[in-house]
Amino acid sequence: MLKITNLEKIYRTEDIETVALNNLSLEVKEGEFVAIMGPSGCGKSTLLNIIGLLDDADKGSFLFNSEEVISYTERKRANLRKRNIGFVFQSFNLIDELTVYENVELPLLYLGVDAAERKQRVEAVLEKVQIMHRRNHFPQQLSGGQQQRCAVARAVVNNPKLILADEPTGNLDSTNGNEVMQLLTELNEAGTTVVMVTHSEHDARFAHRIIRLLDGKVVMENILG
Repeated sequence: MLKITNLEKIYRTEDIETVALNNLSLEVKEGEFVAIMGPSGCGKSTLLNIIGLLDDADKGSFLFNSEEVISYTERKRANLRKRNIGFVFQSFNLIDELTVYENVELPLLYLGVDAAERKQRVEAVLEKVQIMHRRNHFPQQLSGGQQQRCAVARAVVNNPKLILADEPTGNLDSTNGNEVMQLLTELNEAGTTVVMVTHSEHDARFAHRIIRLLDGKVVMENILG
């Protein structure tokens, strides 16, 4: 599904040049659950942003479903992103002024899905993540675990091929964190590819494979049994 070759990303200011990704290469197959680990500043979030088509690389190749996307315009990137990728962030990134239902419905509005289908899909995914009873609540009225469940529901309501999770349990206690990891595991078992950035060795063990980065490069891979 994802094939990255010799990817390079450099951030420059007037005084300093920071190499975020240094000739990085990796591959993620369809249906895999991959954890990306490494110390702060090793390039994990930069890599996730490029995979999510939120940022572009300076050099290298990035094939998404065998299609070279490195030179895509922002419009083409946005179109591919909203149809194929769901995002789960550490900070939830819910819209405070919208209810749980409205937050989850938002990606379908962007895709122009009609009202009847929107209702069916939103209600189905809220049932799946077990927050249907909170559908009319606002984010601030939810616990951290419930907010992340809402964020996961929003990420998967458009049936994406790929979920990108950036420290998805970082703001949660262990019980809620385990519930979110179990949810990601169930989505993966149903066929969705998951790429997760994490500092947690515990969370990484839910994955099929761990890719470890250092100084913008892949330095080790572990396949989990």
